Amino acid sequence: MKKKKNLTDEFFSDEPWRVFRIMSEFVDGFESLRSVGKSVCIFGSAVLPREHQYYDLAKRTAALFAKDKYAVITGGGSGLMEGASKGANEADGETIGLNIIIPAGQRVNEYVTTPLEFRYFFVRKLMFVKYSKAFLVFPGGFGTLDEFFESLTLIQTEKIDPLPVVLVGSEYWKDMLGWIRGTLLKEGAIEEKDMDLFKVLDEPKEILAHVNDFYDKSGRK
Repeated sequence: MKKKKNLTDEFFSDEPWRVFRIMSEFVDGFESLRSVGKSVCIFGSAVLPREHQYYDLAKRTAALFAKDKYAVITGGGSGLMEGASKGANEADGETIGLNIIIPAGQRVNEYVTTPLEFRYFFVRKLMFVKYSKAFLVFPGGFGTLDEFFESLTLIQTEKIDPLPVVLVGSEYWKDMLGWIRGTLLKEGAIEEKDMDLFKVLDEPKEILAHVNDFYDKSGRK
């Protein structure tokens, strides 16, 4: 005899019900973040240890932005996300962690003051884009690369207004930048002007100055 599904079973397994689950994530995100002021998003590795130089760099950069009254948004997990959250938290800034539910079981780090949880990467990404004044891309893996290139694509295709995108750590990114110039640009897959969609910087003060200068010149807030 076939077991009859109850409403809970259908909600978590049937495709039509999934629409409501997606909608609920959007509503929760918008409701939780609608009062956030100016904020900066820091992307980076979830696995680099606390002893790593880039952990300290993320911490110092986030602290500087927090002191300038920016909320700091991260993916909420460990590694460089934790470093950024810790730096902002210790500078008495607001730290927002957009955690993703994955099989590996990422947990929100202890320095996040406003945690949110998502099942769907695309909903989570929209929250990054909607509420951030700048994207600071620290060293990381596939997830960080995905976030970097998607942000450039959205700006390039004019799906969002231009905003500062900064690759942090020139030594880490130099081979990728060589490939972008030597292959993508050389073969005509991108244009020279596309190289202006982002900056490569190393020092927290330079990064903050670049972001503030961008908005001073554009007249946008």
